[in-house]
Amino acid sequence: MQRRELFSSLAFKIIGKTKQENLLRPPYNSDESLFLNECSKCDAKCATVCEEDIIKIASDKTPYLSFLNGGCTYCDECANACEYGVLKLENKRVINSRITINKTKCLSWNQTMCFSCKDPCLDNAIDFKAMFKPEINDKCTSCGFCIGRCPTDAIEIKVLAHE
Repeated sequence: MQRRELFSSLAFKIIGKTKQENLLRPPYNSDESLFLNECSKCDAKCATVCEEDIIKIASDKTPYLSFLNGGCTYCDECANACEYGVLKLENKRVINSRITINKTKCLSWNQTMCFSCKDPCLDNAIDFKAMFKPEINDKCTSCGFCIGRCPTDAIEIKVLAHE
């Protein structure tokens, strides 16, 4: 276990991270009502095929994303496994959310050098101004890899309404 992973796991135990995540859906959907109508018929294949283990199943048997231990690689496996048309390849898009950095919680914004969010970012979506002051740029796909790595829970995710 890397030092950053250790600090992140300790922060999760202290702070917790479940408020918004339980509403965040996998990226291959277009109709929220399908989750409620169709997922109860399924045996959660989308969650079992997820290599990153970020798809979890809620008590109502619908899938949601949890970025505590990883992020979405947009590998298509959950959509390929979905037998009820809830997740479809033709609906592939970025995860329906907005990721921001809470400047009051962020170590870098508070003059302590930290690159925990930038290191796991696959899309170079985090710019640092003058070694400090990270900001999310327009390359962000809301994959979530940065969220679980932040030792102070400064990376926040907001679920957006479907278009």
